[in-house]
Amino acid sequence: MCSACAVPGHGPRPTKAPPRFAALRNRDCRPYLIGAALAMMADNIEHVITYWVLWEQFRSPALAGFQVISHWLPFLFFSVYFGGLADRFDCRRVIQAAQALFMLVSVAWGVLFLTDMLQVWSACLLLVLHGLAGALWGPGEQLMLHDFVGDEELPSAVRLNATFRSLGILFGPVVGSALLLGLGPTAGIFANVLFYLPLTVFLFRTKFTGHTRDGGLVERARVGLVDSVRVLRDVRDNHTLVSMIVLGGLGSFFVGASLQSAMPIFAQDLGAGSEGSAYGVLLFANGVGGVVGGVVLEATGWVRPSVRAAVISTLVYGATTCVFAVTGNYLLALLMLVVGGVANLAAMSIGQTIVQLEAPAADRGRVVGVYGTAANGLRFGSGITVGLLGAVLGVHWSLGVSAALLCVGTLAAGLYAWRGAVQRSDPRSA
Repeated sequence: MCSACAVPGHGPRPTKAPPRFAALRNRDCRPYLIGAALAMMADNIEHVITYWVLWEQFRSPALAGFQVISHWLPFLFFSVYFGGLADRFDCRRVIQAAQALFMLVSVAWGVLFLTDMLQVWSACLLLVLHGLAGALWGPGEQLMLHDFVGDEELPSAVRLNATFRSLGILFGPVVGSALLLGLGPTAGIFANVLFYLPLTVFLFRTKFTGHTRDGGLVERARVGLVDSVRVLRDVRDNHTLVSMIVLGGLGSFFVGASLQSAMPIFAQDLGAGSEGSAYGVLLFANGVGGVVGGVVLEATGWVRPSVRAAVISTLVYGATTCVFAVTGNYLLALLMLVVGGVANLAAMSIGQTIVQLEAPAADRGRVVGVYGTAANGLRFGSGITVGLLGAVLGVHWSLGVSAALLCVGTLAAGLYAWRGAVQRSDPRSA
């Protein structure tokens, strides 16, 4: 029975559920998760420090918009290509290259701050390089998780990795603000380099390469930037894979990064007390939902990776976002953010797990790259669906409409996966 769609005769299914927090019990995976959380925190610390400096120095709304675009467009254009690199090379070295690029960018920011030579063109270049580092890291990271734990414990590894990354995202602004206030932007950005080191050093110590469970590295065809779109053609007959990629893309395109960027407006309209405190609490609720959700789901084992679970989780995420967008009740808005954070983490971790289990071993990195293109690269589209539409309808209605469209698209993707499952189980369709 298939682990993804629960259809008899479609692939193996683990004979028993893995123990709770299985990935944390794995002595190889545990330090990787911790190192990845620290690296993700460093990623967000850099945003806090550099965005503040850029605004203080240039006061440019256009540059502020470019900060978002430059972060996500590399995922859109290069995720499949970087997935091909993860397929062809030792993933430890691919990830270390990404971490080295992160550190180089932080050092470059520090030098520009120190010498007072920061200009708009150099800032744009560093923002693009930072986005490329994140896109390079993604596919190799997922292959390493599979290599650490195997198929049975992969759901735990993906879910806990998402939870630890959520912790990094949650605490990044806190630590970044502390470094900014305590050390200043120059010393703070130099200190930020240290948070990338634990993951980089650990990858020198582990024996796993991202390919050891698949028999080690084998000769694989090169994938060019243009040829990488052929991966979509290769997997198009797998309705389960396609539906998970579509689900990830829908959530990214219709809501994506817009919820956080629009939060000041919602804080002003929902403000309980001062707008500043309302803004902080709303941001915290948005982040804590992912952390709490990951811990609860891992501890209880309530949600197993399946297409049905992914569809339901995405529907809950869309519905809670829709309610958040239109409600005028502050407490209800907070509740919707927390529940939506739980649902979003569940949907993304389930989708990532199914994609890895369904992907052919020889092309796992490329297929993961396709998923990354949809789930991360399309986040720039939320600036269109919520931002531009918000100029016409208002942010509340634009987010509400976008969330409703997410729900409609999710139902369509679920129906597509169900029809594919029926065709596979029906001998007459062969």
